Amino acid sequence: MTDATDVRRFDLVRKEDESGVSGTGVVAVGVEFSNGYVELQWLNDDGNDVDAEENGHASYPGGVEDTIRVHGHDGRTEIRWLD
Repeated sequence: MTDATDVRRFDLVRKEDESGVSGTGVVAVGVEFSNGYVELQWLNDDGNDVDAEENGHASYPGGVEDTIRVHGHDGRTEIRWLD
């Protein structure tokens, strides 16, 4: 990304839900800003135990690396870039 207004959208795709909370498939959507900052919004179609009002949003100033470190679940979750 080169323009300060560029953002890249992505889906957070979980292949296996080891916790039994968030489900599988596309579990969150996110954007990566031109400065590397990531914003993530959880989807709760398969995870009724997750309260979207309480747990639906996360910010990662450390970017994609931090997002995968926290939510990657040892390769069970990956980022699928849309842009």
